[in-house]
Amino acid sequence: MHPAPSVIFFSTFSGLGFGLLVFLGLGLLVPTGWVAFVFFALAYLLAVGGLISSTFHLGHPERALKAFSQWRSSWLSREAWCAVAALVVMAFYGAGLVFFDTRWALVGLVGAAASLGTVFTTSMIYGQLKTVPRWNSGYTPANFISICLAGGAILADQGNTTIFLLAAAGGIQIAAWLRGDSALGNSGTDIATATGLGDRGTVRAFEPPHTGTNYLLREFVYVIGRKHALKLRLISIILMAALPIILLLMPFSHWLALLAVVAHVAGVLTARWLFFAQAEHVVGLYYGKR
Repeated sequence: MHPAPSVIFFSTFSGLGFGLLVFLGLGLLVPTGWVAFVFFALAYLLAVGGLISSTFHLGHPERALKAFSQWRSSWLSREAWCAVAALVVMAFYGAGLVFFDTRWALVGLVGAAASLGTVFTTSMIYGQLKTVPRWNSGYTPANFISICLAGGAILADQGNTTIFLLAAAGGIQIAAWLRGDSALGNSGTDIATATGLGDRGTVRAFEPPHTGTNYLLREFVYVIGRKHALKLRLISIILMAALPIILLLMPFSHWLALLAVVAHVAGVLTARWLFFAQAEHVVGLYYGKR
């Protein structure tokens, strides 16, 4: 699928922000006063900034509020409700730390659950799609949640826990890639099922349905060479997990910690680009693109 910058930015930075809110809510990081204000400001800047950026990919951003009305059937609507709940609850929790030097534990736990729930609902927007076999598995939510927690742990300075979560996120990412590479072939979907002509004999593409491009081709058919994909995967894993782990295992330095964060974010951005670029929508079969 077309890797739109707004969606890549959204899925990377909102996950990072909600990941930090998870650790703040769980009480694994308990700052107070101005220090708490800085942590919550950073988390909200990332989470809200990411959410706002996602609207730039909408054809009619002014209709974004209508997403809240479809919570019974739409994961996008559930994401919107979870995000609002998480941000409101964590605002109350943060106020206790900033203004009263008090941790309201139950409020924090509810906020942490809502924050993690937001990332889960985001992942299910993609994971539910049977039309994109690479996404349609449990690896998609596992991938989003593991990266969210790893990023949050880096920002929350969780020591050895960060090392473990980074390694887990890297392992899940690799597993998702390996499973995804054969997902379309194993889905049972081919040009015969895509055109509905399989009962009439062997189906092959004689020529494209039309000579020009259209919305479906622009949004749902994107081809990246296998050689380039492998290079980007290697870069992603090194930056997202391997380099941050190495940096965090070295004697502590604020500069090394900052470099670890920057490397991790760069790696996640690369992985997210691949997440969309390598998503083979089955509509491509109809156009002879798969």
